[in-house]
This record gives sequence, structure tokens and C-alpha cells, in this order.
Amino acid sequence: MQTTSSKSGRSGGPDASKALRELPSVAKALDSRPFRGLKRRLGTRLTTALLREELDRLRAEIRGGRMEGAELRRGATSAALAGRVERAAAKLAGPSPRVVINATGVVVHTNLGRSVLSEAAARRVSEAAAAYMDLEFDLGEGRRGSRLDHLAPLMGRLFPGFDFAVVNNNAAAIMTTLRALARGKEVVVSRGELVEIGGSFRVPDILSASGARLKEVGTTNRTRPSDYRDAITPETGVLLKVHTSNFKIVGFTGEASIPSLSKVARKASIPLVVDWGSGDLVDLAPLGIRDEMPALKVLESGADLVTFSGDKLLGGPQVGFVVGKRELIERVRKDPLARVCRLDRLLVCALRETLVAYVRGSAFEDVPTLRMLSLSAAQIGRRAGRVRREVARRSGQGERLRVVDGVSKTGGGSSPMGERPTRLLAIRGPDGDAGRLEKALRHGTPPIVGRLHEGHLLLDLRTVLPSQDETLIQRLTELI
Repeated sequence: MQTTSSKSGRSGGPDASKALRELPSVAKALDSRPFRGLKRRLGTRLTTALLREELDRLRAEIRGGRMEGAELRRGATSAALAGRVERAAAKLAGPSPRVVINATGVVVHTNLGRSVLSEAAARRVSEAAAAYMDLEFDLGEGRRGSRLDHLAPLMGRLFPGFDFAVVNNNAAAIMTTLRALARGKEVVVSRGELVEIGGSFRVPDILSASGARLKEVGTTNRTRPSDYRDAITPETGVLLKVHTSNFKIVGFTGEASIPSLSKVARKASIPLVVDWGSGDLVDLAPLGIRDEMPALKVLESGADLVTFSGDKLLGGPQVGFVVGKRELIERVRKDPLARVCRLDRLLVCALRETLVAYVRGSAFEDVPTLRMLSLSAAQIGRRAGRVRREVARRSGQGERLRVVDGVSKTGGGSSPMGERPTRLLAIRGPDGDAGRLEKALRHGTPPIVGRLHEGHLLLDLRTVLPSQDETLIQRLTELI
């Protein structure tokens, strides 16, 4: 015998039908007292659109049996609807992307915005956003100038004897370079270097989009200089070497070095382009990052052009550099894609301030990415210990927190083998499950992102800015 529930709308019961009938019309709700103030603050058009959306959601909740009894009656009032609309408006107009506390220990975290700008760069971005600037105006001559002129004196000191072009990311730098030098021609590249970068974009796809034709040589694990030499024909436009910065092949492997490829390229009068990806300007080997080398050294090793990112190990804004021989750079600058992908004034200002730190020799103090990578495990451990003691004192739950050994990651598709020893704040979850704590931190204000491991939430203070320590302590105290 079939029966119909009388409690809610799980099966379209009478309470749900009654609640749906009692929902006010859009016109009636807009005319009610709670909506009058909303219309003044948000405007009638937005208020009406949000009200319609909230009524649709409310109907779905009622039909789905997710509202029962008194909650059904409360949800149908104008005051309740006004509250839903106000919360929807706040979410719509609120800050996004949001500032988060990165406690993952991944320094160049792609999903969290990669490198943090220096204080000087951030100030210049703020100034540039709120005023006119002489971006492409020569004040001395009173005529049009070039936005690259603001970077040229610094780049001349960092890369003496070489010229440069700069666009809005490294993928654009590679594609512009290949368009300018090898459009309609072949680009010779090792099979072991046909990598996929973030967002499912692959080097062959970028190469194809440039108008060049891919010519693979060697094998996945071994490629020799002779493989490149034997592949050269009158149709060859560029020899391309790609730094496999987000993975490593180990075991029976071999790759053609930059000096050996340079000899092949020069004998055939073909440019050698090296995509160096991460774009470090200083030697990071003392920090344990030995699979990277400064971009200038790549050029000195025999590359004709090198491309690299500005927002990875360089520690600046998202840009893509092309640096190398002047006659080749001139061709890159003249390609229409360089104009399409040019930097705006905010990027120019942020990049200039970042480069100033390198020219002054203060990059390890001024650039947050390098400063974070430079921290020793002992330094991080002292900070983690202070946070643990303060949270324990305020919460009375010190037995759930301890400081343990761990490793930090460089991140950003750079130096996959470059781990830095660190000290982690490990928080034990109730019943051995820290998932609820991790979720609560991630959903709070500001969001805090850590990592889970064997029933513990691990927080690495290498990537937590010192100014965020007190906020971290407060959030942990509230939740623990």
C-alpha cells in the first residue's frame, strides 16, 4: 500500500507543495520592507536578478526535501529571502581571488599564484594602478618611447652583451620566438623533451601554434648531438632544447648538452634556442637546487637565445623573457605576437623593481621567493616552535601539536629534484583524522592551505609570511 510522507518534500508531499505556494512572487518580495534597503544599495536590476536566482534555489531545496517544518516557513519570508540575496551579493562582489596563507611548503605554488612580489614591487604596482605614467612617453624628448626602455638598463647589467624581449608569460615567449625564427620551417627537438606544462598545454602544441613544424629526434631516454645533426635539412629553422623542469628521467639516460648542440647549430648556421623555464638569475646550488643554472650561463654555454619565466625562481611577476643575440631578438620584437602579448604598466613596474634587487645584489634579502628558499630548517623550526607553544598556551591542547622533520618543495614546474629540509608543525586530528581540521582551515577567513599525511595536518612555515604568524595562531587556536 502506497503512502505519502506528510513531513517534507522528499516525495513531493503536502508540506513541500504548500511551501512552494507560499513563496512570495518577485514583485511582492521586491516591494517588501527588507528589500527596500537592498535595492538602494545594490540597485533594482541586480537585486531582482539575485532574488530570482535565490527563489529558484529555494524551490530546489524544498523539492529536494532539504528544508522541513518551521524551516520551510522561515525560508519563505521576505526577510529570509532578503538575507539570502544579501549573502549572494556579498559573495558576488567580494574579493576574488582571495588572499590565502600558504602553509604547504611549496614555494612557487602555481595554484596559489606562484611567486610573492617583493614589498618594493608591490608598492610600485599600487602606484602604477592609480595614476598615469610615462610608460611609452619620452619625457626628455617629448615624444613616443618604448615600454622596454624602462627595463633595458637593468637587463644590460644582468645580461651584458645580449639583448632581450619580454612578453606576458614563458609559453608566449617560446611561441613568439619560434614564429619569428621558424614559421613554416622545421624545429628539431628531442623526444625526451616534449614535455607537458601546466593546464594540459604541451610543447608540441605550442610549437604547432607558432606555425613551425615539429621534427622529433632521439628517444625518450637518450638523445645525442648526432641525432640533431643528422636531422638538419634546408627546411630546418631552429634547434630547440627544452629544460625538463617539472620531471626527471633517471637510469639509462643521456641528453645533448648545450655546448655540444651549439657546435652543431653553428656549423649549420641555425639558431639554438633553449627554453630554460624557471628563469633563475643567480646560482642556487648552495641551497641544494643543483638541476638549475642561471640563464646567463645558458647563453655563455652556447645558446643563441634563452627563454624563461619571470614568476618562478626569478621571483617576479608573470612574464616571459627572450634573451640572446641582438639580431635574433630584433626579429622576435618585430613579430606581431610580441605586440599581442606585451606587458601592461603594472607588470613593467613590478618587473623593474624585481630586477633592481638583482642588480643591487640584494635579491636574497628582497625577493620573497629567494628569501624563503634560503631559510634553514633550524630557522623554520624555531618559528614553528613559537607557533606551537602559543597555540598550546591559548588552546590547552598542546598534546596535539608537535614539530617534526620534513621537506619543502621548490614548485612551479622547477627543480623537481630540489627539496629543502624543513621543520613542520604537525597537528593530530581527532580520532586520527585531520581532514576536518584541514577543511575548516581552508574554508575560513583567511583560508589556510596545508597538507595531510597519516592523520596529521602538516604546516610548513617556510611559505608562511612572518606577518601572517599571528593570524595562523589565532585560527589554529579557534579550531583546536
